[in-house]
Amino acid sequence: MKTILLTGIGGLTPRSIAKVIRRNHPDYRLIGVDANKKAMGFFMPGLLDDYEVCPRCTEENYFPFIERVVEKYQIDYAIVQPEAEIVEWGAYYEKNGRFPVDVFMGCKSLSLSLRDKSIMASLLEGSHFIPKTIKVTQKNPRFEEVEKLIGFPCWIRATEGTGGLGSLRLDNLDCYRSWLFINSFISEYTVSEFLPGRHLANQMLYYNNEYVKGAALECAEYVMESIAPSHVTGNTHFARFLNDDRINRFCDDCVKFLCAKLQVPAHGILSFDLKEDKNGDLKVTEVNIRHMAYTGVMAQVGFDLIEDTIRIMEDGNADRVVRDPYYHYDKPYVFLRDVDVEPILLESEEVFDKK
Repeated sequence: MKTILLTGIGGLTPRSIAKVIRRNHPDYRLIGVDANKKAMGFFMPGLLDDYEVCPRCTEENYFPFIERVVEKYQIDYAIVQPEAEIVEWGAYYEKNGRFPVDVFMGCKSLSLSLRDKSIMASLLEGSHFIPKTIKVTQKNPRFEEVEKLIGFPCWIRATEGTGGLGSLRLDNLDCYRSWLFINSFISEYTVSEFLPGRHLANQMLYYNNEYVKGAALECAEYVMESIAPSHVTGNTHFARFLNDDRINRFCDDCVKFLCAKLQVPAHGILSFDLKEDKNGDLKVTEVNIRHMAYTGVMAQVGFDLIEDTIRIMEDGNADRVVRDPYYHYDKPYVFLRDVDVEPILLESEEVFDKK
């Protein structure tokens, strides 16, 4: 029996990970922590064996707290999900030469560079991987450059955060000025070329610079999209699983490009969000340094990065992880997700045509 610590257990993705571990390893003990005392994961029957409210990861007492939890519950491994925590755990490793407990994640340099979309855009500037992008702030909105360099329509979003924070299509300077006023709480953001094509995504596993496996999907519709001005909420309502090697090949090329620039190895779980431009070419909009919210649904159709993560932490290597850089699903699966219900997995979208 092992004991696993799950951070950010109030979030959708850590809860999904916990459910998969419960299914695969019913004898494992799961301990959850979250800075929010009302975190849903604390109160879901059967999800955790115990939980604790923790300090925020930027507070001085965060790691002393984590170390006490590791000792108290005899934690074997941790799955760290919130991106802010992943960066702080990377900083802890750089300072101490070890993690508080065994984890599977990349270095601080790579994590920090991918978490901040403006840093990522700077690293990829001039390449074919991203749309034309500039960083702007409330103090320096760069009106002329937005109009002449990027052009309208364009896409704006916060440099950090998930869920499409602040995302919106801007059609002219008046829209841009209005956005600045409404979103005055966002200090820094990126403006990029508008991409009209499909929203594609994937999850990829790297171990010591080896691309081990990856799988792709299309995010076709979003949960509660009608309430968001951009109609993008960051949570997928309807998605198609795709056997499209082009997507993972493009993303792997991008990872290699980024790691060469940073002079660091690719290691851990990386998840891409991409959009197609008007010509159907792929462009990166976001790279996440963790499992994505659909990781549990992907596990149900055979692409289980959660179990792979556990194997890596248990073995201290990736020898038992099947090499499959271009994973192909055995059926044209689709899934439906919504608020307060378990995802629904379907073998194809033909069921929607039933009369």
